[in-house]
Amino acid sequence: MPYSVISGLMLVLTVWGCGSSDTKTSEQEASAATGRSAGSTPEAPAKKQVILFYGNSLTAGYGVEPQQAFPALVGQKIDSAGLNYTVVNAGLSGETTAGGKSRIGWVMRQPVAVFVLELGGNDGLRGLPLASTRQNLQAIMDTVRRKSPGTTLVLAGMQIPPNMGTSYTREFRDLFRELAEKNKAILIPFLLEGVGGVPKLNQPDGIHPTPAGHRIVANTVWNVLRPVLEKRPSS
Repeated sequence: MPYSVISGLMLVLTVWGCGSSDTKTSEQEASAATGRSAGSTPEAPAKKQVILFYGNSLTAGYGVEPQQAFPALVGQKIDSAGLNYTVVNAGLSGETTAGGKSRIGWVMRQPVAVFVLELGGNDGLRGLPLASTRQNLQAIMDTVRRKSPGTTLVLAGMQIPPNMGTSYTREFRDLFRELAEKNKAILIPFLLEGVGGVPKLNQPDGIHPTPAGHRIVANTVWNVLRPVLEKRPSS
């Protein structure tokens, strides 16, 4: 994995973990003071809740600009809808479920409102034992629930070409639904619906979406995620 990708991810998560404050210009401060009535107490803006996207190169946006990757596009939809959430992208290219299991404790250093788990695709493409994939995904969800009990879990389903045989392909597809039911998680049935296997929507490797593909993925995620965000408490 290129150092720049890993260091970039660490920077994003470090900033998120430490928190950030809004900096107003003197002009903005003067304008706010002018509009404030005498004796009134200014209301602090509600702190945005975090939606953490935890995945591999699909989440990280391999081969496209960060703002073109589907988590950033979902973030734009959230802003347009006026919902009080902010997106943190914890995608890491090349990540397997085993890798995700090993770093989840470090990533979950503070509670999150919604945790979107997008891992398993690399396991399937490499033909790794599905029992291990299942155990690793379960361990990740267990860690999230332990560290952040109020988190809503969203699991992104994945499918793979039939190269590994019919049984393996079917069991791989079904394990996401089974894990979602077991953990009472919200399921995105197939993250790459309408994109997977469509040449014009994928980069030359046939695996990673183009910007146009990411826009479709963002719509797929948003259709599932929006009702979840609208039902959650605002703070």
